[in-house]
Amino acid sequence: MKKEQRLIELFEKWSGERGDSINPLPPSGSYREYYRILGRTKTAIGAYNPDKKENIAFLTFSKHFYDKNLNVPKIYDEDNQNDLYLQQDLGDITLFSYLSAVRKNGEFPIELMSFYKKVLDHLPSFQITASRDLNYDVCYPRAKFDKQSMMWDLSYFKYYFLKLAKISFDEQHLEDDFHVFTDYLLQADSEYFLYRDFQSRNIMINGGEPYFIDYQGGRKGALHYDLASLLYDAKADIPQQVRAELLDHYIMNVSKIVPINEKEFVQHFFGFVLIRILQAMGAYGFRGFYEKKEHFLKSIPFALKNLEWILNTVKFPVETPALITALQHVVESKELQKYGDSKPVYTLKVTINSFSYKKGYPSDDSGNGGGFVFDCRAIHNPGRYEQYKMLTGKDNEIIEFLRNESDMDEFLNNVYSLVDQSVANYQKRYFTNLMVSFGCTGGRHRSVYCAEKLAQHLQEKDNIKIQINHRELNIQEERN
Repeated sequence: MKKEQRLIELFEKWSGERGDSINPLPPSGSYREYYRILGRTKTAIGAYNPDKKENIAFLTFSKHFYDKNLNVPKIYDEDNQNDLYLQQDLGDITLFSYLSAVRKNGEFPIELMSFYKKVLDHLPSFQITASRDLNYDVCYPRAKFDKQSMMWDLSYFKYYFLKLAKISFDEQHLEDDFHVFTDYLLQADSEYFLYRDFQSRNIMINGGEPYFIDYQGGRKGALHYDLASLLYDAKADIPQQVRAELLDHYIMNVSKIVPINEKEFVQHFFGFVLIRILQAMGAYGFRGFYEKKEHFLKSIPFALKNLEWILNTVKFPVETPALITALQHVVESKELQKYGDSKPVYTLKVTINSFSYKKGYPSDDSGNGGGFVFDCRAIHNPGRYEQYKMLTGKDNEIIEFLRNESDMDEFLNNVYSLVDQSVANYQKRYFTNLMVSFGCTGGRHRSVYCAEKLAQHLQEKDNIKIQINHRELNIQEERN
């Protein structure tokens, strides 16, 4: 009997309804097959997986997490003899599809940040709370993300990415560095549940809440790995300052449950970020170069960007020269940069405000807590003169006054120097938001003039979007 017919029988046994239709779902990166089965009033997802040990792990974990009131699919029924099971239908909206729909021009809107924080509110419940009485005997292929597991991942990267991408490396020296690097990672506490593939395509959105799937590869491990999987998920392409805020949010959540040394946690975190990136690149190589599934190759430019950021930003406390050299060759490869629809372009949005100190500081809608605030009140104030009181820093008379009757040029040159330094750094680190505010007494003359001049200065730079807000004039404009 075909597996589709067996799944329909399983559905009918569970639902008490006739299975009116069964439709295959799009294939993913695994060899499991999924089907949506529809009855008159009920629906379910049927799964076929010939890997019996993997099925045991998934079904055992699912029932345990469900009993702990975690947001996982309920298991309706199973046919272990024929490698089939029936689970709750959580719909078609993944976190990745939601992210792709709401992001515009590389920005990361507040509602998306809020949802990612909600996801990270759930993660410690899997890793810590539910881990305490989880049956790790069913883990597959290993019960712990130990040295052997790490070496498997690094070898996966070496053979399926480095070799197939024709990246040169010294085999023995690279292998030695793998051992040094894994020994460093193993210094982190690894007595928690490691979900293993905690990324945006394995998080469903149902009724406005996150639900979690595909944890059959789970095992004991460090807290850092799943966080790295989510925040450095290649095609999700999360801006670096958003990652930093989400990292802080996660640490705050975990510290409420178990003691945590924040400095040590962050140091080890970036090590797990690197091994996760390398594991993912191994998968892209296997599925893309070896199995010729081209859509996996489209993730390579995003992984290269993450890898480049790590190499430019993070200094690990262990020496791995052969590994670093090989990764530099990867980042610099012109051939690898050709994959994907196009090389991603990241636009830095600079919000420039003018305001009156009498009415308080401007709010930062990006959620990053503000940026530069420059006090213009030491500049000669045209607002003290009757003929200028009703004018603003956008009017020619005020522009001429501030050019000729003050030390405004020196003030602005200092501003440009500071802001230019941050703009260059933000673009290098793929940040997407910077806020600069100018305050004066009334928020109409000096601060407006300064905001306009900075906008003109920044318009000459590439990949910058400018939003200017003259709060006290009730003017908001975008400049390209």
